[in-house]
Amino acid sequence: MKFVIQRVTEASVTIDGKVSGKIGKGFLVLIGVGQDDTKEIADKFIKKLIGLRIFDDENGKTNLALKDVDGELLLVSQFTLYANCKKGNRPSFVEAGDPQQAEELYEYIIEECRKQVPVVETGEFGADMKVSLLNDGPFTIILDEKIL
Repeated sequence: MKFVIQRVTEASVTIDGKVSGKIGKGFLVLIGVGQDDTKEIADKFIKKLIGLRIFDDENGKTNLALKDVDGELLLVSQFTLYANCKKGNRPSFVEAGDPQQAEELYEYIIEECRKQVPVVETGEFGADMKVSLLNDGPFTIILDEKIL
């Protein structure tokens, strides 16, 4: 599993010219699911995501978590996080999870996040999406299996 977490002041996803999800201050999270990922692995990623203290406190130190700033989440599936570019110039995506399994885990992540965060918006699994964001910092964190 891979999460690319971007601290944003605003972000949105548009599909076929219509806004699918839109947030203010919070995290835009690009989610990639690998072949061997499970709900247990997703739970670890969700716990880390929700607990990340990367918002500034009153002293300008990154010491506050999403809940401390009434932050929102925009969760977007992105299998291309599993691009392997070792050979040639055309990426291989063989390490990405099976689409059915990946969609099930993506939906699971959404459900679990909604239990802890009041505002959780999403893209649409497998859709051609246009993602817009105003990265705050910029501040981007990458979580993958090697970290957890």
